[in-house]
Amino acid sequence: MLKKRIIPTLLYKEMGLVKGSKFNSWRRVGPVLPSIKVYNTREVDELIFLDIAATQNKSDIDYETIREFSKFCFVPLTIGGGINNINQVNKLLEIGADKISINSSAYENPRLIEEVANQYGSQCVVASIDAKKTGNKWTCFSNSGTKDKKINPITWSKKLEELGAGEILITSIDKDGTNEGYDYDLISEITSQVKVPVIASGGAGKYDDMYKAIDISGASAVAAASIFHFTEMTPMEAKLFLDKKGISIRKNYVMTK
Repeated sequence: MLKKRIIPTLLYKEMGLVKGSKFNSWRRVGPVLPSIKVYNTREVDELIFLDIAATQNKSDIDYETIREFSKFCFVPLTIGGGINNINQVNKLLEIGADKISINSSAYENPRLIEEVANQYGSQCVVASIDAKKTGNKWTCFSNSGTKDKKINPITWSKKLEELGAGEILITSIDKDGTNEGYDYDLISEITSQVKVPVIASGGAGKYDDMYKAIDISGASAVAAASIFHFTEMTPMEAKLFLDKKGISIRKNYVMTK
């Protein structure tokens, strides 16, 4: 059985980290490097770094910033934001990325998922879906939640898996930054339809939310931002909580000695 993972999310915009609610990322968190160094000591399994400015403004990826902080990142690192061709993927992997997250560009060029998977393996591709409810139905949004693609996220997740994605990162726009809990129904719908690991994102406010996303909704990993940026809760404590609940997690020397 795959061990469940705790993955902090870092949202980058114009030289710093940000976080807001429902994709309105207005609140400044601080510089990237201090956060990276803190997470190195807090037993995280991976980190997800998303350059939201690169997606929104269609600007080039900030390779120099990524190159600098990746030197100090000692856990697997997923990079996303503004990626639309294989050359960008090549460069990101050269400067420190372990995985690549692709979202908006997959709608226009779904073969990019296939191209990256064929060249580097499916384990390198994290296909990201941002979804929200319109009426009583979920729909996919691209470009940091600004463009309605009028595609059902369950259908889209199956397509992304077929193209070669090794993981699905599903984020609820409605729940993002609310600390009210994940969208468990949405996660369950995705996990019931794909065989690849699913990362739940958007809404974590307490450790029990992570437990529900894994135990009830079938997520293989939980991603979170606000709970770690703005509260005293930590990834290590989250793992201890899940361990006591009987969830199989990755343990290290600090936790088990």
